[in-house]
Amino acid sequence: MKAVSAEEFDRVFDEGEQDMVEYVDLSSVRRPGEETKRVNVDLPVWMIDSLDKEARRVGVARQAVIKIWLDERLSTAKSAA
Repeated sequence: MKAVSAEEFDRVFDEGEQDMVEYVDLSSVRRPGEETKRVNVDLPVWMIDSLDKEARRVGVARQAVIKIWLDERLSTAKSAA
């Protein structure tokens, strides 16, 4: 990371610099609402077996299948509201 003043940062940006990443400390960047929180869900064995089968079919982990399906469902519900 290059240490520059706010004025220098603004000048470089205003001059059309395409890659400003070298001027930003990304070590503490957070995306609001994107933090993770662990939850526990008890599921019947048949459901876990089905999730594992789908995970193997698409080549991802069980957790990824759950996240993808939840995201799809929540996006549909949000757009219907």
